[in-house]
Amino acid sequence: MSVAPDDEGFMAAAIRLSRRHLGRTATNPSVGCLIVKEGVVVGQAVTALGGRPHAEPQALAEAGEAARGATAYVTLEPCSHHGKTPPCAEALIASGVARVVISVTDPDPRVSGRGIAMLRDAGIEVDSGVLEAEGRRSLAGYLTRQTKNRPYVTLKLAISADGMIGRAGEGQVAITGPEARAEVQALRAETDAILVGIGTAISDDPLLTVRAPGLEAQSPIRVVLDPSLALPLTSRLVATAREVPVILIASEDMSPLVADAEGLPPSALQEHQARATGLDPSFGRPTTGEIGEGRDQNSQADSSSPATEDVGQGAIPQPTSLLVGEMPGRAEGGAPPTDADIDSRRAALEAAGVEIVYCNPYHPEVLLPALATRGISSLLVEGGAKTARLFLEAGLVDRIQLYQAPVVIGERGIESPLQATDIPSGFTHVGTLIFGADRLDEYERGL
Repeated sequence: MSVAPDDEGFMAAAIRLSRRHLGRTATNPSVGCLIVKEGVVVGQAVTALGGRPHAEPQALAEAGEAARGATAYVTLEPCSHHGKTPPCAEALIASGVARVVISVTDPDPRVSGRGIAMLRDAGIEVDSGVLEAEGRRSLAGYLTRQTKNRPYVTLKLAISADGMIGRAGEGQVAITGPEARAEVQALRAETDAILVGIGTAISDDPLLTVRAPGLEAQSPIRVVLDPSLALPLTSRLVATAREVPVILIASEDMSPLVADAEGLPPSALQEHQARATGLDPSFGRPTTGEIGEGRDQNSQADSSSPATEDVGQGAIPQPTSLLVGEMPGRAEGGAPPTDADIDSRRAALEAAGVEIVYCNPYHPEVLLPALATRGISSLLVEGGAKTARLFLEAGLVDRIQLYQAPVVIGERGIESPLQATDIPSGFTHVGTLIFGADRLDEYERGL
C-alpha cells in the first residue's frame, strides 16, 4: 500500500462525514466519500437517508468533470453487484478517477474484494486499509450484522459514586448531569434500536426516544423484554407505538401459534417456530464462540469472518441466568395470566401498534438474530441491572459506555452489575471523556 501524505487526513474527514447518517440508512451502511483533486475536495457525500443513493454516485455528481483524474476516498469498499442501484465501482470507473483509497473492505459476500478487483482491472490505482481501525468503528453495526448475523450491542450504564444505578421503588433517578444526558441522546440518535427489560419499562415508564432539539425524528426502535406481555396498556411506550415503533419480546409459549404446533414433526415444528419469531432460518445464527460462559473472551476467531457453526448442530444452547422475578410465563412479581388474559392483552397491544416477537427473552443468542432480520444493525442496551447482566453473561456485548457520577444514592440503592474495576476480559479501554461533573469510560471488543 502506497499511502500519500494527505491520505489519512482526507480519510478521517470521510469517516466523520459517514457518521452523519448513522442509524438512518436502513440495512445499508452509512458510508462517507470524498473526491479530491490536487489537494482540494471537489465532491463529498454520505449514504442518503434510507440507504439510497449510495455515497459514491452522489459525490461524483457533485464533482462533475473535476472527478476525472481525481482521488476518491471511501470508508467502505465500493459495491460491485447490481442491486436496486448500479454498482458504485462502475460509477467510479465511468467518472475517470485515477485512484481510490478505501478504509475497510466489505465483508458482504456479494462484494468482498470484487469492488477492488473491478477498479484495478479498469486501470485505477487502489489502496485499502487507510485508518482501518477508525473506519471499522464507524461501520461497527454493519460489519457485525454481516459477519455475526446480529446487531452490534452497546451497553450503557450510569453509576453513582457508591456504585449504584438507581434506587429501588423510585422509578427513574437522575445520576448524571445534563451534559452527559445530552451525549446519551446523541448516542440514541445514531442507534437502530434501544432495549430495556420489563422491570424498567414498568417502574420507570420511559419513552426511550430522542429528545434533543433537531434530532427527535431519529428516535430508535424501542425493544422491551416482556416474557408475559405485562407492559401496561397505559404506558408511554404503548401510547406512542404508532409514532416510534415498539417491539415486545415475549416468551414463545405466549404465541397464538403454539397451540397449533402441537403434534407436528420436528421439521414442521422448526418452520412453525420461525413463523412465530420472525427469524429467517437462512439468515444464520451466531457462532458457538459467541455463546455461553465458557467463551474465551480474548478470542477474535469470530470477529473477522462469517459464522460457520450454527447453534444447535449437535448442541443445546446454554441458558443464561434468568432475570429474578421475570420467570417465563409471568409478569414481574405477578401470577400467571389466563389464556383469555393473554389473548385480550395481545389484541390490545397490537391494536395500539405494538409488534410482538415470540422469542425466548433469556437467550440473547436467539433474540439478536431475530432483531437483525428486521434490519437492526445496532442495539443500545439501556435499562435494568438484570437485563445488563443477561447480555454480559451471554458474552454478547461489543461496547461498554460506563458513566461515573459524583451523586450518592445511599439506602435502597440498586447495585450496578458492572464497575470500572471489573470490566470483562477481552475489552480494551478506548477513551475517557468528561461531561460536566461526570466521567465516561468506553470499552470495546475488536470487530
